[in-house]
Amino acid sequence: MLSATLQKVRFLYKPYALAIVSIGYVLGELGHYLIGVTSKATAEDLHYGDISCQLNSTTLSVIELPIQCEVAKNESFCESLELNGTRYCEWNYNGLGLDYQILAGPSFIAVFTIVGVILGIAADKYNRVRLLTICTLVFSVAIVLMGAVKEYWQLLILRMILAAGEAGCNPLATGLLSDWFAEEQRGLVMSIFNWGIYGGYGIAFPVGRYVPKLNIGNLGWRACYYGAGIVGLIIAALTLTLSEPTRKTIGEEEVNKDGKKVRIWKVILQPRILLLCLAASIRHCGGMCFAYNCDLYYRDYFPDYDLGWWLFAVTIVIGSIGVVVGGAISDKFVAKMGIRSRVACLAISQIIATPFAFGSVYFNPLGAMITLGISYFFAEMWFGIVFAVVVEIVPLRLRSTTIGAFLFVMNNIGGNLPILVEPTRMAIGFRESLYIYYAGFYGISSIMFFLTIFLMEGAKEETQDIVIRKPDFGHDNTMFTHDDGNVPTLELPRLYPQPPHRIENSRL
Repeated sequence: MLSATLQKVRFLYKPYALAIVSIGYVLGELGHYLIGVTSKATAEDLHYGDISCQLNSTTLSVIELPIQCEVAKNESFCESLELNGTRYCEWNYNGLGLDYQILAGPSFIAVFTIVGVILGIAADKYNRVRLLTICTLVFSVAIVLMGAVKEYWQLLILRMILAAGEAGCNPLATGLLSDWFAEEQRGLVMSIFNWGIYGGYGIAFPVGRYVPKLNIGNLGWRACYYGAGIVGLIIAALTLTLSEPTRKTIGEEEVNKDGKKVRIWKVILQPRILLLCLAASIRHCGGMCFAYNCDLYYRDYFPDYDLGWWLFAVTIVIGSIGVVVGGAISDKFVAKMGIRSRVACLAISQIIATPFAFGSVYFNPLGAMITLGISYFFAEMWFGIVFAVVVEIVPLRLRSTTIGAFLFVMNNIGGNLPILVEPTRMAIGFRESLYIYYAGFYGISSIMFFLTIFLMEGAKEETQDIVIRKPDFGHDNTMFTHDDGNVPTLELPRLYPQPPHRIENSRL
């Protein structure tokens, strides 16, 4: 009875597995990006980063102020600014500065990339479900403990532990999903899973902005981390219920024509892999620059606008649609155009997203949200498609190792370059720095994805079986054919005329 019931619901296993690994990834990314939204409250509590003059009134709009808060460069001037006898500015930590940039980027990325390579290699040798369970447990515990920190250095160390746990999610889950699902579903499945980056990022806006205001249990911003970490522990337990699938060869052959196994360095150092990785790194940098600075930018430029739910809606709703559409389109055309179609989707989507990315920084709040939504629709197609391409052009034995190395390069470049935003902001302005590192890098990546198309193989041509026709005069003449089945150029002359065709002996 039980076995019969299990057989009936067996079709639900794959969606269940996809949901578990995807939710785990969302929670890991939520812990990753929460610092960008809670940074001001965290900095005020832990005392790190820059101090500046900021608007502290919720009843006044910027246009009503006689003097803008940012004009004041010292505490006394800041606190002297009044309107009708009421002070409207405060001299306090703003959540920005080099301390924040190190916390958000390099401290996380340094551990994330190194551990990612190690776990990528381990994924090709050991049980991936157990490894993924351990990784989910590690980053969930780190998120919980981040809610209890008392010093900046404690938060820094826990960010590193969070990175170590989350590092295994992508290479481990990518290998599992490629074995659970068929090729015609792979682009969509990878897009849904890798949407976890944007899901976690999008959820961070309402969680980081509004949960601290509720002051649950007098915890303030700490409640965000406690809640996310506890849910992560539940997902870690559910991950253990998954089963290790049989590994399938979906990429290229593992051996050369001479029968020798392909070495990892020959796979990684292929021009197409290198250019694809570099293009992905530039694109990732653009995304990270905006992700780490988006909330702080809009708070700085539009302090009298509450854009938290707008940012959530644009990221979750519009970004989700873009992810699904991108995966579906690449799956639809890959059979007709080959692997080039997936890379073409990357190039086209990013070039369309670029001008709208500029608009999301240039325009005022309404225009910024509209252009950001359009940009997200096209821009977020990229991540899942990139890894669908990678798993399809590397051998089975080296799949997770290659993904780990790919992520190592991509995250070291894309994750560390955002630190340049801070000195550029100080030199030419916050908005101008995002023009360069956010929208500008989108455009550069689209060009590089386009160039990668020419290094990929086209659609495989169907081969037709060669039918060798025997002569009708009864002798087997196949001894005069080449090994490939073709008739030789030089043929022996016929000694007798060929008899007419007989219907009963026809080979048509």
